[in-house]
Amino acid sequence: MSSTEMKRAYREFIIGLIALAFVLICRPLTGNAQATAPCLSPRPAFATSPYDENYSFLKNEHCRTDLWDPLKYIPLNSSGRTFVSLGGQVRERYEFFDNYNWGQGPQSPDGYLLQRYMLHGDVHITSRFRVFGELKSGIENGRTGGPRPIDEDQLDVHQALIDIKPLEWSNGSLAVRAGRQELSFGSLRVVSVREGPNVRQSFDGFRMMIQAAKWRVDAFATKPVETNPGILDDSPDHARSFWGVYGTTPITAEGNGNIDLYYFGLDRKNAAFNKGVATEERHSVGTRLWGRPGPWDYNFEALFQWGSFGQGNIRAWTFASDTGYTVQSWSVHPRVALKADIASGDKNPADRNLHTFSGLFPKGAYFSEADLIGPANFIDVHPDVSVPLTKSLILTTDTDFFWRQSVNDGIYGIALNLLRRGQSNRERYIGDHVSAEMEFRLDRHTTFVWEYLHFFAGPFLTQSPPGKNINYVTGWAVYKF
Repeated sequence: MSSTEMKRAYREFIIGLIALAFVLICRPLTGNAQATAPCLSPRPAFATSPYDENYSFLKNEHCRTDLWDPLKYIPLNSSGRTFVSLGGQVRERYEFFDNYNWGQGPQSPDGYLLQRYMLHGDVHITSRFRVFGELKSGIENGRTGGPRPIDEDQLDVHQALIDIKPLEWSNGSLAVRAGRQELSFGSLRVVSVREGPNVRQSFDGFRMMIQAAKWRVDAFATKPVETNPGILDDSPDHARSFWGVYGTTPITAEGNGNIDLYYFGLDRKNAAFNKGVATEERHSVGTRLWGRPGPWDYNFEALFQWGSFGQGNIRAWTFASDTGYTVQSWSVHPRVALKADIASGDKNPADRNLHTFSGLFPKGAYFSEADLIGPANFIDVHPDVSVPLTKSLILTTDTDFFWRQSVNDGIYGIALNLLRRGQSNRERYIGDHVSAEMEFRLDRHTTFVWEYLHFFAGPFLTQSPPGKNINYVTGWAVYKF
């Protein structure tokens, strides 16, 4: 397909979405829309993954107070129990780097634009059977050197799944999900939907979800989906397999303390590290303690990894913490927090064993929106202050200090891509950044965010040239419906 044909298909796709939305908004609701009871169901916020949303409460006509409610609940039978829910999002984002990658590689002196369009349909056939699908379109304009893999996917199927709930009992249920789907667990440090970058991550496979008493357990076997830039050309990555089990339960009667326990397995062909390239089979077992007792909140996570890399063994680990305090006595209730994290690096590049930690499928914007450093071979100390100036406006300021955990290993990006080799440089300190972010929520649909960050290159970078300081500016607007 030529570039002109792709652009024409893309325009037709957007026009089709607008036409569909217009028809459905103007369509009169049918089914059991004559409910007279007052609306007692609070309207939920938009979920990170839209398949976690359920708009069956809109069966009550008194709950329909939003412009998009005719799309969120479209009954298909007289009882209203079979219904369709449609939705999506539009995100327009600008990014500018002064000395991207500390001055290495192509630079974009005028910055670049990133566009994201997503549309989903959720068909609730019965309370035990459901079909969900989602399209995505990510476009990049103006970046020197062209889009990164996370920047562009002109049009593709992001999710296409079925949910079946074959068993329900007094205090639990069993559900099975099959197809293309997003995965996200816990604090999103190791498995997430990759929300920050322009193109989100999905997986092809199966997932079993068990709710038993106070436990929620997910087991899955998948292959990550490749992000290809064309139209309808994404496919499962046959060089990678990903599987695991994740469980979570409260550990205090008050509900302010919780524990997560999990295991993940990853097999990768041609995995690249500072040590070299080889087949990697990595197993990860971890736990997370988190809660919000009074004005305090905490989130502690520890993870150990083992397996094989080529002819050698893998032994790697990480520990992460986030402790915060919200000042209740002040009218604006600021939150003051300290994050402290560490992840192992390789001990000896000359031997066969690998000690570099892998973040698996971490959230984008891991340490900042600039995504300069990924969670491998690092130590960081990260204080921040978040101040809700009004109900709609939040100001967050932070600083973050970075060191290499091992001076025999390099530094890596979010995708575990090697940014700088480490053997020839014995300096441990990488550098630090300061940033300020302003988030304004116009209404439940519309959010604006602006951020400025300055990174001061430390001795490791200045002695691994180029090691220039970075200025980073970004701003974006998101509309969800």
